[in-house]
Amino acid sequence: MWIRPQAETMRLSQFSRRAAAQPWCGAIVDGDTVIDLPAAGDAAGVDIPRTLSDLLGRWHWAEKVSMAVTYATEHGTARADLDGLVRHAPVTDPGKVVCVGLNYEDHAREGDHSIPDEPVLFSKFPTAITGPGAEITWDPTYTEQVDYEAELVVVVGREARDVSVDDAWEYVAGVTVGNDVSARDLQHGDGQWVRGKSLDTFAPIGPALVTLDDVDDPHDLDIWTELDGERLQDSNTENFIFGLDELVAFCSRAFTLEPGDLIFTGTPPGVGVYREPPVLLDDGDRVTVGIEGVGELTNVCRHR
Repeated sequence: MWIRPQAETMRLSQFSRRAAAQPWCGAIVDGDTVIDLPAAGDAAGVDIPRTLSDLLGRWHWAEKVSMAVTYATEHGTARADLDGLVRHAPVTDPGKVVCVGLNYEDHAREGDHSIPDEPVLFSKFPTAITGPGAEITWDPTYTEQVDYEAELVVVVGREARDVSVDDAWEYVAGVTVGNDVSARDLQHGDGQWVRGKSLDTFAPIGPALVTLDDVDDPHDLDIWTELDGERLQDSNTENFIFGLDELVAFCSRAFTLEPGDLIFTGTPPGVGVYREPPVLLDDGDRVTVGIEGVGELTNVCRHR
C-alpha cells in the first residue's frame, strides 16, 4: 500500500557546464535554478560527492542535500540557470539495471503472452544508460527493428537484501522516466532479451530523480510515449500487475540492491512492434516518454 511520505521534496539530477565535462549532482529548485551540490556542500561544510549514485550511498544523504540547498539559497552561492547547463542521466553508473517484463496485463496480451504469476526479470547492461536530449544510436546493418517502451524507473536509495513488501518503500530514493529501447529482431531472434535490450544508448533515463514525497501516488500516474508528436502509448501505472513495493521486495530476495541501482518497471500497451502496421524507430525520429508529475524524456534517434 502506498502511503505518501512526509519529507522535503527533491528533484535531483546530474549536470555539467560543457558537454565533455564530468557531470556533478545538482538539485533543481524554483523550476529553473540548479544548486551545485558538491560546491554548496563544500561551502556549508557538508561532504557531498560528485555523482548522484555516490551521494545515495552516503548516510542520511537527503538531510545533507537539504543542508547544502538551504545554505546555497541563503548565501546566493553554487547556483546556476538550468537552461545554461548540459543535462545528463540522473544516474550514469548504476551497478545494476533490472528490468521487469510484462507488468501491464494489456501489454502482455498484445504480445500474446500469458499473464505472469510473479515478476519476469531481465537486465540491461549499465553501458546502455544515456540521458535526456542524448541520441539513441544504432547500426542499421546490425538491427532493423528498434522499438520504444515507456517505463517508470525506480532508483534504489539504500542497500536492500530480502526486504518485505511493507518495508520496501524505505529503500527507494525516488523515481524517474525511462525508455526501454529494444532491438526486436535481436530480442526475438535470441530467445532471450539481454542483447536486444542492452545496445549502447538503449536505456535513456531522466530528466531527474523525483523523490517519493513529490509524487502523488506512483501507482496512479499517467504514462505515455509520443513519436514525432503522435501519441502511441497512453496508459496509467494503476494498471501495473506488480507494484513498485512488490518489485523491490521480489528483486531483493534474489540479489542485493545497492544505492543507484535502477529498476525499469515495465511498459504499457502500444509498443511499435505489435501495432498494425508496425511502427518502429528510424533515423531522425524524436521520441518522448512522459510520466505525470515525474517529467518528460526526449531523445532523437540516429543511425551510426
